[in-house]
Amino acid sequence: MTPGSGMPRPAVEAAATPDAAAGIAAITPWECVSLVHGFLAHSFMMSMLGQRLDSRGYLAKPWGYWDMRCSILEHAEAFSLELARLDADRAVGTIHLVTHSMGGIIARAALDRFRPRKLGRFVMLAPPNRGSFVANATVGMLGGILKPVSELTTARDSLVNSLGMPADIDVGVIAASRDALVALESTRPTVPHAHITIPCLHSMLLFRRDAADLVAGFLATGEFPPGPTGG
Repeated sequence: MTPGSGMPRPAVEAAATPDAAAGIAAITPWECVSLVHGFLAHSFMMSMLGQRLDSRGYLAKPWGYWDMRCSILEHAEAFSLELARLDADRAVGTIHLVTHSMGGIIARAALDRFRPRKLGRFVMLAPPNRGSFVANATVGMLGGILKPVSELTTARDSLVNSLGMPADIDVGVIAASRDALVALESTRPTVPHAHITIPCLHSMLLFRRDAADLVAGFLATGEFPPGPTGG
C-alpha cells in the first residue's frame, strides 16, 4: 500500500530485487509528517491530528519545545537538527511539515538553517505569517519576558516579517475564520500558496476532522480538496 494513500500500509514489504528471493526484506520508506505546535502550547495538542494522519498511512512525529521565553530562532535551531535527523533516516522517504500557529514560523526559520533533501509539502494551520495583532497589543507588557511576543508583531522589521519562506515547495494554509489571535490576511505567506478557511477558533483547527481531511488531502496532492470551506 502506498504511503499517504488514505490507508495504513505495512512498514516492511518484500523487495522486488534478487535479494527478495533470498528472503531479504526492504523497508518501504515512510512519508513522515513532522508536527510543530504553537506558542504556550505542547506537542500533546497535535496528538489528535497526528492520529488522524497516521490512519491515512503517514508517520506523524510531533516535535515540541519547552522554553517559551527564548527566541523563535533558538527553537528553529533545535528543529533544524530534528529535520537533519529525519533526513538522514533511511526509513523516511519524505518529510512533510504540518504546523500550528507559531510552529509555522519556527519551521520557516528552521528551513533557513537546514533544507532537507527529502522535503515534501508544508501545511500551516493559523500561522501568523505577517504577525499578530495580539503581539502588537501585548509587546509592551510581555515582550521583555517572552521574546516571541516581540518577534511576532506586525511591524515591518519584526522577526516574522524578516524571515524567508521557501517558494519552490507546495505550501497550504488553513485559517480559522473566528481566530481571535491572528487576522485572516496575516495567515498568508508572501509566496504562492493554497489557502482555505474553516469556521472555527484558532486552536480548534487541531481537533476538527474536516481540518485533518484537508491536511491529508494537501499532503497527498498539493491541493486542498474542494468543499464548502474553500477560500
